[in-house]
Amino acid sequence: MCGFAGFLNDYDDSAGNWMEDIVSRMAMAIQHRGPDDAGVWADRQSGIALGHRRLSVIDLSSAGHQPMHSSSGRFVMAFNGEIYNHNTLRTELAKIGSAPEWRGHSDTETLLAGFEAWGIKATLRRAVGMFAFALWDKKDGTLKLARDRFGEKPLYYGWTGKGARRAFVFGSELKALRAYPGFDNPVNRSALQLYFQFCTVPAPYSIYEDIHKLMPGAILTLRSEKDCVTRKAETETYWSLIDTVRIGLSNKILDEKEALSLLESTLREAVASQTVADVPLGAFLSGGVDSSAIVALMQTQSSRPVQTFTIGFDEAGFDESPYASAVARHLGTKHHEIRVSSDDTRSVIPLLPKLYDEPFADSSQIPSYLVCKAARSSVTVALSGDAGDELFGGYNRYLWGRQIWNRISFLPPSLRQLLGAGIQVFPVDTWDWLGQKLPDAFGTSRLGDKAYKLANRMKTVKSIDDLYRSLVTEWPQDINPVKCSFLLPSQLDNSSLIAGLSDTEHQMMLWDSITYLPDDILTKVDRAAMGVSLETRVPFLDHRLLELAWRLPLNMKIRAGVGKWALRQVLYNYVPRELIERPKAGFAIPVGQWLRGPLRNWAESLLEKERLEKEGYLNPYPILKIWREHLTGRYDWTNRLWVVLMFQAWLEENQ
Repeated sequence: MCGFAGFLNDYDDSAGNWMEDIVSRMAMAIQHRGPDDAGVWADRQSGIALGHRRLSVIDLSSAGHQPMHSSSGRFVMAFNGEIYNHNTLRTELAKIGSAPEWRGHSDTETLLAGFEAWGIKATLRRAVGMFAFALWDKKDGTLKLARDRFGEKPLYYGWTGKGARRAFVFGSELKALRAYPGFDNPVNRSALQLYFQFCTVPAPYSIYEDIHKLMPGAILTLRSEKDCVTRKAETETYWSLIDTVRIGLSNKILDEKEALSLLESTLREAVASQTVADVPLGAFLSGGVDSSAIVALMQTQSSRPVQTFTIGFDEAGFDESPYASAVARHLGTKHHEIRVSSDDTRSVIPLLPKLYDEPFADSSQIPSYLVCKAARSSVTVALSGDAGDELFGGYNRYLWGRQIWNRISFLPPSLRQLLGAGIQVFPVDTWDWLGQKLPDAFGTSRLGDKAYKLANRMKTVKSIDDLYRSLVTEWPQDINPVKCSFLLPSQLDNSSLIAGLSDTEHQMMLWDSITYLPDDILTKVDRAAMGVSLETRVPFLDHRLLELAWRLPLNMKIRAGVGKWALRQVLYNYVPRELIERPKAGFAIPVGQWLRGPLRNWAESLLEKERLEKEGYLNPYPILKIWREHLTGRYDWTNRLWVVLMFQAWLEENQ
């Protein structure tokens, strides 16, 4: 796990090492991604420079130093990630007589050999892993940027500067691009509007004009033609999630015994491949289905207790550490439970604009950072249970979405509004109390937040597609507080992506896999982990496991109102059912309560009317309206307010 940065320009200045100096500063800006080693490489004639920061995980020797040259010298690469099957690729290269004289045992060297033997697209299709990289081809004079199939590893790129000073810049995080001299790209107000909807800036956009995120499964090519201004980047895909889903649904496994056997063996193989490291390794454990399944399969394949990590909170209703401890005791792991106080948790908030150097408003970023920080004190690599919900039908919206729509679709909009208002007659605390007293009826913890979220959305939805979109957005389009913006299309506007999927639940799962998973979940985990120089791995995102998951019929995912049925059956082979079965909670903290208490002064300073008007990005009226309503305690606007506050905090940090 590492980070990289670079640029391509036309400057003709042979004096000194200015290119190396610039790219070194760009890479230094993301030193946290790779504290163990640093390297730079530049070619003045071509105008290309690459910088790299290394977190040593595989091949800790100098043979893993980057940027790395291929054996023939044709390619130079800066790489971030892990190729889990790289030893298998080395065996294949040896069989066809294309294995070089290996200098070490790093996966970066393996990829470079594959590029020379098979080509770039063919090699990436063979590779199992998470990655982003920049590759310079000396022979063709081309720069190629590539990203893994699901977007586990980030990659930003775009243009900055004007005229003769225009340059193409790229890197693992935006702070590396901002370190390029003269970077002055303004805030993209239309991307900011999307951020207010989705709590994150969705790919392919970034918060800056002319800067983009490379889409998952894509390769970008930029040719080294003179006159940088006229260069155009070309993008192609080497793997398609949409195509994989459609192939899977057309080739379903109907036999349950066969399906469960394949699921267990495939997940076991994915876990085994991701536990290879030359440094200490562990796993996050919440006690839920996904993390428990990963840890169970890790422990059965380990000769010593696996190190597992969870954090416990003081607040009642938010602490799941007892469940994690019970699973850990049953599996026999070396469990680390780190208790954090409210003050500990709130102390992370000032760090967020630096960690997430683009506005990001999923408040579970805070506990994510805390558990990563705790794990880093003992290990360098941690496995995560992320993506199990998207693959196996775990989110509440999959379980309730169609049922809710069937019950309200016949109501006219006026009655839906009345029903939504009726839900909000009861305070959030009352709904939370009902959720605790009647878990069998509601099947979810922290019911108040979810009830209010549903009530706010019932007033405007016209179809089940509208219901889904409303459930995954915060600020609706008709209450857009961003000044001088126009609506950019997002991937949710492209209905052709789910064409042919007849089940509403499968449609939602695919939408989430395309948008919410890479834009929110994977972004959250990457920045939280890299902020403390921890590598995280996600076994559920082994693409062979995803291919299998989409071959399972819907009733093997959601059955009797419960999600992840097939995954639960595998888990019950290792962990008793009674240790797992409880309402789904997620990874939350009481931000809404804090905004009325210890965080109130901080929030009010960022939401001050005169400040908002002076900055010129946001319309104060709708923001201050919900702030006043939230302070009364009768309305819960936590998520909408957190979107505003995280932008304001980011703006303060990056002005």
